[in-house]
Amino acid sequence: MSINTEREIEANMQIGPTDTGMVRIFIESQGIEVPMDFAPEEAEEIAEEIRSAAAQARVVAQKSQKKR
Repeated sequence: MSINTEREIEANMQIGPTDTGMVRIFIESQGIEVPMDFAPEEAEEIAEEIRSAAAQARVVAQKSQKKR
């Protein structure tokens, strides 16, 4: 399995602060719940990685559209 392998699995994701000052990413799929807690600084690093990946994905999408 890799980042480019598509799956037919649906999942719900929630992101929010906890009452202990952490940021929780909560994923639920097919009866499995995965709560992941991060310090605010770690959450900001994750957000930066997501922004970077989104920018890279835009470049790939634009190149793909130009080839058509």
